[in-house]
Amino acid sequence: MNATATNFPIVSRVWKSSIGRKYVVALTGLALVLFIAGHLTGNLLVFKGRDAFNEYAEFLHTIGHGMLIWVARAGLLAAVLLHIFATISLTRENKASRIPYAYKATIQAPKSSLIMIWTGLTLLAFIILHLMQFTFKTGSDYSTYLDPFSKEPRPDAWKMVIVGFSSWPVVIFYLIAMSMLCSHVSHGVGAMFQTLGLRSKKSAPIVSFISRGFALVVWLGFISIPIGIKAFGFGKGM
Repeated sequence: MNATATNFPIVSRVWKSSIGRKYVVALTGLALVLFIAGHLTGNLLVFKGRDAFNEYAEFLHTIGHGMLIWVARAGLLAAVLLHIFATISLTRENKASRIPYAYKATIQAPKSSLIMIWTGLTLLAFIILHLMQFTFKTGSDYSTYLDPFSKEPRPDAWKMVIVGFSSWPVVIFYLIAMSMLCSHVSHGVGAMFQTLGLRSKKSAPIVSFISRGFALVVWLGFISIPIGIKAFGFGKGM
């Protein structure tokens, strides 16, 4: 990051400033929150059935002649890496400058804030495994199905999800990762509001409600898919 920053004076000034890095964390966090909301909305189409979900998957892979999804993936990867590097940098800086009497305040801090870096790194590992399973289809051979309208074979993304969550170890790991995501988002959204100057003493309860409410909706939405498939047999025999 330092080598890159020296070639761009503005980037260098932003990165050397703790406030600048906090804004990097907040803005990349906002981008990731928007992605999570969109990703959840699309994923829930699995409950509408094979045709609806596969149309959604095909739309993502064909928009902009297939280029936009790779642009989005590159942008998402950049946001994730910047978010992680800026967070680690701020954490190390805060730890180095901490003085003895600050420990009491740290002990009293919310548990979610104390484990943010660890939940973030665990989620990064989850993202890599998730991409390997559902994007690059590592070790999987998913079939096609006959489109009822065009009568042509299409990749069966819906079946990929059903098969992907047919294993309890995969489902359990997914549930753990989504629980960590919930913890991360619950603290992160509130911190994002504060960094962007949108949190005051008066608005704090509202911000806290939004943060926790969004995290809960995300958690319930994401875990409903593997639970519905594995525990309740959704998609079985279809």
